[in-house]
Amino acid sequence: MTALIQPYEKPATLKERAISLSRGKQFWLFQAGGWTVWGILLVVRDLTFVPAEYLLGRGVIYLLSALVGILLTTLLRGLYRMVWDNGVLIRITTVLLGSLSVALVWQPISNYMDYMSFGEFLPFEDFLVEDLLRGSFSIAYPTILMWSGLYFFIKYYQLFQLEKEKSLRSEALAQEAQLRMLRYQLNPHFLFNTLNAISTLVLDKSTDQANQMLTKLSKFLRYSLDHSPLDRVTFAHELETSKLYLDIEKVRFGERMQIEISVEDTAMGALVPSMLLQPLIENSIKHGLSKMVEGGKITITAQVDGDRLILTVADNGPGIPESLLGESLSGFTGVGLMNVRNRLKEMYGANQRFAFTREQPSGCKATVVIPFEVTGN
Repeated sequence: MTALIQPYEKPATLKERAISLSRGKQFWLFQAGGWTVWGILLVVRDLTFVPAEYLLGRGVIYLLSALVGILLTTLLRGLYRMVWDNGVLIRITTVLLGSLSVALVWQPISNYMDYMSFGEFLPFEDFLVEDLLRGSFSIAYPTILMWSGLYFFIKYYQLFQLEKEKSLRSEALAQEAQLRMLRYQLNPHFLFNTLNAISTLVLDKSTDQANQMLTKLSKFLRYSLDHSPLDRVTFAHELETSKLYLDIEKVRFGERMQIEISVEDTAMGALVPSMLLQPLIENSIKHGLSKMVEGGKITITAQVDGDRLILTVADNGPGIPESLLGESLSGFTGVGLMNVRNRLKEMYGANQRFAFTREQPSGCKATVVIPFEVTGN
């Protein structure tokens, strides 16, 4: 059977999956949007007192003035970037003087073009200084200061977003490392227990059974090592891998081990962490079947309930102490179950449940509840 496998992805609740524009694009959107709004406000103002025949010309003049403003503020941006790494006092001084310089260049040009919009032409040198500078301090300077304030606000916001992205990447890398550690921890644990069982068979001179277990162990390890520790596999794939493990244990227990599997068709395609079932089955064998002379039964179920996948592994053994029931797992000392606990927390956060309950009339049931996801989600 060909299994569908999907690498682990950090849940997109951070999801945190909105595609942000690059800083360069944000600046040019800020430029185009800001100066467009400035021009529209001036046109709206003119509608109240400027004769209709002059409106088109003044609109063109505002467009040209805006283009000059874009050019000058882009140069101002370059100046701000040059002093960005300097102290606060230097940056403030640069903003005040830089904005003033731009205002003293931009406003005279705007005043001259504004005069021409009424259809009159006057050589630039014939303008009085006070005419050219009119509005430089009362209008242009505050406008450029406002532009500078918005520029720094956006710049700091971009840096904040950059640091946030770095933090999220660091968190994701740390989580990935943790998951790799947990998953790699599971293989030696399983291998140690299986080799112990084989050693017991050898001591009992059950060489045929020991040889069968070694053959099946080799196949199981090859199968499990084919995939990354961060893979999420279909439940069908996970069940197939678990059957290899059950085959290994079947050599040891023979007819004393009965297996019952009940899986909904929909659940077969659900994505689950790789090597999820094996520790649960191992626990049922350790605390259930191995304590029963006549043997017992292990039941594996999987069903989909809305947006949840519910997996259970139950046995009809003597059960576990009351102190070990529930979700805390504080009483368990084995590696396998705590490994499952930690992996589920790392991968799904609060959106998962792992608990032990008693079965009637006897036995124990491990229940895992995780989000129902399929390949492509």
